[in-house]
Amino acid sequence: MSLIFGMLLSFVVMTSCGSAEATTVLPDGKLDKCTLRFSWWGGDDRHEATLKAIELWNKKYPDIKIEAEYGGWDGWTEKLNTQLSGDTAPDIMQINYDWLINLSKDGLGFYDLNQLSDYIDFSGYDAETLSFGMREEKLNAITVSMSGRGLFFNKDTYSEIGAEIPDTWNDLISLGKKFSEYGKYPLDLDIQTGASAWYLAVVYVQQMTGKQFITMEGELGFTAEDIKTALDFYKSLEDNHVIRTVKQRAEDDGSSALYQSPKFIDGTVAGVLEWGSAVGKYQAVLDDDTLCAGNCLSSDDGNRSGWFIKPSLMYAVSDDTKYPDEAGAFINFLLNDEECAEILGTSRGIPASRKAYEALENNNQLCGISYDSSQYLLDTNPVKLSPYFELSQLKEYYNTAIEKVSYGTADSQEVSEELYDKVKKYLERIK
Repeated sequence: MSLIFGMLLSFVVMTSCGSAEATTVLPDGKLDKCTLRFSWWGGDDRHEATLKAIELWNKKYPDIKIEAEYGGWDGWTEKLNTQLSGDTAPDIMQINYDWLINLSKDGLGFYDLNQLSDYIDFSGYDAETLSFGMREEKLNAITVSMSGRGLFFNKDTYSEIGAEIPDTWNDLISLGKKFSEYGKYPLDLDIQTGASAWYLAVVYVQQMTGKQFITMEGELGFTAEDIKTALDFYKSLEDNHVIRTVKQRAEDDGSSALYQSPKFIDGTVAGVLEWGSAVGKYQAVLDDDTLCAGNCLSSDDGNRSGWFIKPSLMYAVSDDTKYPDEAGAFINFLLNDEECAEILGTSRGIPASRKAYEALENNNQLCGISYDSSQYLLDTNPVKLSPYFELSQLKEYYNTAIEKVSYGTADSQEVSEELYDKVKKYLERIK
């Protein structure tokens, strides 16, 4: 599979793609007085930090007022799609990397940020990082941070049981028996919108085979047999008491997200697979320093390949905004202002902007489990996650397959062939 570009600028000190610092126009009276809407989703930690950043902006630049629109993840995609189709979208939006495929196939779904270079300083980004937001030679969105899913564990529960944080897949599986004696689980995965169950199974098979499940160009790289291996691996986690079954999770939690689950909060479930940029919501429901970042699991011979990285979040400007220059100035503030960077911290992951990264580094804010996880991920030489991987229709296919295997309504051979056909046909149809 293709390995990610050598410089993971999100996690190391970044160099400018130009020879000199770009000069941008600050909103100091040269722009129009207006009110701009800015929307994002996240946990309470992100909400609190972003609201404080907006407060700083409104104080420094009162002529351009920012109105906040925010909430949790559930239903957010549907809400934004409705706004975009009804021409009521916010001026500035936090979006996901994969949304550009459906929302801006021709590059016209969002404002071309290249047109705002007088207001957004791009000098802290290299061409590779900017390329994630390009559609048809238009910069539709800019990367806020790079991230990958990592493993995070409840240190208190592990200590209580006398268990070591796993380093290999076999370490993880062997923990199931020990945890079962206490009525606990070393990890949990979900088949909700995050589809973490399928994600981890794919990483396992990618590491074994060297293949990539879906390529950056949207081609299916797994065979039906590879998909069967992934499904069998997932089922082995259930069978060995590493994770709860789908049925057990539904009985325990209903439709609640894992970080809201009483079983996670009380330590019965002692591990989670989560984006480094989003783990704050799990930290928020536990006592301080309860969670720690675990290493990216490897084979017994030390192979840690197969783990993913992608833009965790991006900022985009509505193509219908009446104030694109002002929106650009606000995005520049979010990405490059040192005071703003210190307020936002790592609530959206480790910043991709060199200026924000250096501000956090100088203020000793590059620490904590999000940063630790990013360092573990960097050491794996991760692969770029295809934007096609997380398309909502494909997630439905993944989750249905996991559910069938978990409940035993079909065997993994049958389910793997069905999933292979569905994914292949869908990718062919949308390209």
